[in-house]
Amino acid sequence: MVAGLLLIPLLGALTAWFIPSDRGRPWTLPITGALHLALTLETVLSPAAPSPGGWLHLDAIGKLVLLSVSILFFASGLYAVEYLAYRRERPNRLLCAMLPVCLSAMTLVAFAHHLGLLWVAIETTTLTMTPLLYFNRNARSIEATWKYMLICSVGIALALLGLLFLAYSTVVARIEPTLLLEPLVANARLLSPAWLKAAFVFLLVGYGTKMGLAPLHTWKPDAYGEAPGLVGGLLAGGLVTCSFVGLLRAYQVCMAANGTTFHRDALVLMGLLSMATAAVFMARQADFKRMLAYSSVEHVGILAVALGLGKGALAGALLHLVNNSLTKGVLFLAAANIHRSYNSKRCEQVRGALRRLPWSGGLFLAGFFAVTGSPPFGLFVSEFSIISSAMTQGGEWIGGLILFFLAAIFLGMARTVLPVVMGESSRIEHTGYRDRFLTVVPPLILMGVVLMLGLWIPEPLSRLITEGAALLGGNVP
Repeated sequence: MVAGLLLIPLLGALTAWFIPSDRGRPWTLPITGALHLALTLETVLSPAAPSPGGWLHLDAIGKLVLLSVSILFFASGLYAVEYLAYRRERPNRLLCAMLPVCLSAMTLVAFAHHLGLLWVAIETTTLTMTPLLYFNRNARSIEATWKYMLICSVGIALALLGLLFLAYSTVVARIEPTLLLEPLVANARLLSPAWLKAAFVFLLVGYGTKMGLAPLHTWKPDAYGEAPGLVGGLLAGGLVTCSFVGLLRAYQVCMAANGTTFHRDALVLMGLLSMATAAVFMARQADFKRMLAYSSVEHVGILAVALGLGKGALAGALLHLVNNSLTKGVLFLAAANIHRSYNSKRCEQVRGALRRLPWSGGLFLAGFFAVTGSPPFGLFVSEFSIISSAMTQGGEWIGGLILFFLAAIFLGMARTVLPVVMGESSRIEHTGYRDRFLTVVPPLILMGVVLMLGLWIPEPLSRLITEGAALLGGNVP
């Protein structure tokens, strides 16, 4: 199954590259996504043995990541068919070939239990997404592409340095040098504390840059603002998730080594700083796609805080990881429809989208309520779990700050979203782009899953979250 999950996207990419027709080529994306999702469901629901040598193993954390990434890719691939048919002035060969390669790399992230292989997979996601940011081929998109590539490459280089420090900590401890996760966790108490702490700092900064934790988030507003909607959704819901996995694996080793308050405090500090940054820049945002970048900064901050709190908050963090991934897909796909219809992302020019695009406008509004943690959506459940854990673990001030930032972000985001969706219709010249079946159904499917997770969490998913939290050292029922 491992080989199938890795090779199906690569075969899809190869097929897309050699199909001559720009109209037929996009269909390789939903077909690849459907095959990958079917195999993912079979893999997640069945036990998987580690590969020889222990380099590849799908544990509970990997299963959650694989499931959310596969669902998101299938929805994005289905959306791409109609979207690329409308954007027929742009050649789509590179986009249709690179997206499946990125899916294969994200799949490898879920499986990798060798931290060096994990680093390679995360770097591959960066490289495959870089040319897709330049899809619109204008000055702002080339600037966004260079920012993304340079800043994320610096971050991933720092993460590599962190891995070297981690490997050296095994040398200092006089045990067999390795970057395999299981031996590192088993011998974590023997590792050099100083080198382990240095490794964690570099891994936090490195993978935190790729996640977009403040103040390392400066690539996000441009990249999310200029990328096509389906690429932005995969950036926010897929690549951020994969980067967080890198941080989770480092966290596993540090906690097994009887992690000190240093590790937890660093995560909480960067998480709260990210939420504060999002709250400040969310207000009076003039571009509704750039606004989604700051929403992403907020949610990676929540994930970092939850990881820093540990214990009961870890289950909430894993549920939040899934919810955030799918909700970002809803918002970016709906925002792409609004952008194409109005031919503008400027909030003063886009008004009354609910009347012009009833389905997309409604989904964008529902996505706003979901992403700000409003009931009955899944993010409400995960955020409530994290805040309640903070309150019961003696972190009342942390819980209070989270609530304050969430309220500020809700108000700031509402000032942008509500006029865009429900305001007086703008008088700018509109395009002929309207809601269509294949541009509405994908975000509608994702929205349905997010709503379901707010009302009912299936038992297999609940069990994966519990097992994943236990791997991280969480106290879960």
